[in-house]
Amino acid sequence: MSYADVLFIKNCNDILSDGFWDTDCKVRPKWEDGAPAHTVKKFGIINRYDLSREFPALSLRKTSFRKCIDEILWIWQRKSNNINDLDSHIWDSWADSEGSIGKAYGYQLSIKHKYSEGWFDQVDRVLFNLKNDPFSRRIITNIYVHSDLHEMNLYPCAYSLTLNVSGSRLNGILNQRSQDFLVANNWNVCQYAVLMHMFAQSCDLCAGELVHVIADAHIYDRHVPIVEELIKKTPFPAPVLKINNNVKDFYSFTVDDFELENYQTHPFNLKIPVAV
Repeated sequence: MSYADVLFIKNCNDILSDGFWDTDCKVRPKWEDGAPAHTVKKFGIINRYDLSREFPALSLRKTSFRKCIDEILWIWQRKSNNINDLDSHIWDSWADSEGSIGKAYGYQLSIKHKYSEGWFDQVDRVLFNLKNDPFSRRIITNIYVHSDLHEMNLYPCAYSLTLNVSGSRLNGILNQRSQDFLVANNWNVCQYAVLMHMFAQSCDLCAGELVHVIADAHIYDRHVPIVEELIKKTPFPAPVLKINNNVKDFYSFTVDDFELENYQTHPFNLKIPVAV
């Protein structure tokens, strides 16, 4: 069975059985009908995925693979903060009339900074280090920039990536301040697993371990019945990630260069309400 499913089931059980309910607290998110969106949460969940063994896609319900890749390319490759450059509508609620989400996500990755070797944005600095100084312990990106938070329509959730090379293996730690576990957990895991493979293939490395650190892992009150039914299902084996091996330039990857083979999932036809 898929290891991503094993971790997802374990995490959900931990949150539901031993989590903290904020029912008596004042909360910011609201449901579409205006009711406060309360959660049950666990603080400090840490999951480890060995990308050399399997691709961590959930089989309990299908993860929209092409859309999650398009979003990670929108942020890390196109370095955009405008939803008009994105093929899905997941950011519509946070965009202004011109499509901007403010100085968030791709905007932060696009800003050039002065280094001793020259001017780089954060993505190009990662690529430079992986190619020229792969054993550096300073390969870090951070898009949680306090001076710009007031101009972000949504504060970054997944905000920091630390990369580290051991031999020919590229390992990474993804730090996330908050996560809607039902909606976003496997979406984010698949995205950053793909990103790790992209960096690795662009720099003659192999994708190794992805460590996912979630500060506030929560399940919304109206999601609890859905989660309880979901985790009763028996997982299928993990799919196999196929990447176009001819692509060696990070900026040349497209959604069509990635495919999941034998991606078997349980049917899931429920509409998940999203709190904003």
